[in-house]
Amino acid sequence: MSDQATTTLPDADAQPEESEYVPRQIVADDLDVSFEEAISGTMVSVEDGQIVEGTVVKVDKDEVLLDIGYKSEGVIPSRELSIRNDVDPSEVVSLGDELEALVLTKEDKDGRLVLSKKRAQYERAWGDIEKKKEEDGVVSGPVIEVVKGGLILDIGLRGFLPASLVELRRVRDLAPYVGRTLEAKIIELDKNRNNVVLSRRAWLEETQKEQREEFLENLKPGEVRSGVVSSVVNFGAFVDLGGMDGLVHVSELSWKHVDHPGSVVAVGDEITVQVLEVDLDRERISLSLKATQQDPWQEFASSHRVGELVYGRVTKLVPFGAFVQVGDGIEGLVHISEMSAHHVDLPEQVVTPGEELWVKIIDLDLQRRRISLSIKQAAEGGTVSAEYQEHFGEHAYDDEGNYIGGETSEAQEAWAEYYAEHPEAMEGEAAPAEGEPAAEAEETPEA
Repeated sequence: MSDQATTTLPDADAQPEESEYVPRQIVADDLDVSFEEAISGTMVSVEDGQIVEGTVVKVDKDEVLLDIGYKSEGVIPSRELSIRNDVDPSEVVSLGDELEALVLTKEDKDGRLVLSKKRAQYERAWGDIEKKKEEDGVVSGPVIEVVKGGLILDIGLRGFLPASLVELRRVRDLAPYVGRTLEAKIIELDKNRNNVVLSRRAWLEETQKEQREEFLENLKPGEVRSGVVSSVVNFGAFVDLGGMDGLVHVSELSWKHVDHPGSVVAVGDEITVQVLEVDLDRERISLSLKATQQDPWQEFASSHRVGELVYGRVTKLVPFGAFVQVGDGIEGLVHISEMSAHHVDLPEQVVTPGEELWVKIIDLDLQRRRISLSIKQAAEGGTVSAEYQEHFGEHAYDDEGNYIGGETSEAQEAWAEYYAEHPEAMEGEAAPAEGEPAAEAEETPEA
């Protein structure tokens, strides 16, 4: 044998040392598919109407790009981002956000994949809402818009809340609710018509039922409570008593005649009212504002008596006489037969609206709230009511309070002129009635 060293080939089964790199042997076409097919296999497949997930990779003023692993990013137009109108995309999503979107079209005329975030949200929301409707549950969401007849809530889709169902009572001004998050019950659901009707009142009634029952049971007729006017309507005013609202009917607002409740109270006024009635079955409270105030008729009756002279203002003429205001909210009737000592065909022959004059109280019926007055008897004199003695000069009455003249109305002056021109009229009035003895004339001292 030769001393020359021989080269030994490595054993194919021997393990290489850790530091030795053995490259993988390359063979022809081990994909079993084409290169294009291999690339396509790494991408997701999409179909119209499919809900996909992706990452926000770009936010523009009018669109958002979403990477869903497709051959190109999907485009979400701004109108498809939210159920709210005219939103700024940057207010809805941010770079890196993971979100769901529904495929509107795989390829539009520009070859783009068009997606909709709000449609995906809508589909998910319908499932949740239908489940809550079956369970008689509650939904909540912010008020995003005021529309004709009510509010729109964002509950994953547009939920309509009618104005009559926002509170336990109807609300006139809905604007302050925008931005507030409200809870509501679902009372109508129709996916085909895209119709969701909500009721916050139903939720309030359910959650506040026990509180209302306890409040009503502790409220007794005759009690005087303080409250705040929460609403003014044509037929009265609602007052928040701190637990529930009660109604002050227009007839209970004032002892005076009220043309509209707004002339007496305004929203936000703090007032004291008396409880008239508590209806437990209908959960209604009747209140009175005037019951906490002094009855002007009672006050007038306690400070005046029949036979007194009072000063008043003519407010209205009617065929049978004239109404004269003799106190705050107090009007009495001067019957046409009590307007003058002579026959009167029409009240306007004696007085005119707005005229001020003396009248005598000839009847005072507190129970029926009626006062009968007389101009004719006032002209004959009498005791002046104490309240007027300090308002009229000493020439109007004597030391004993008897009326002796003073100011006269224009109508009285006109009659005086009439009598001066027609003395026979005065004589005719002084003549005794048929069958009545003539009164003896008083002797007058000679001049």
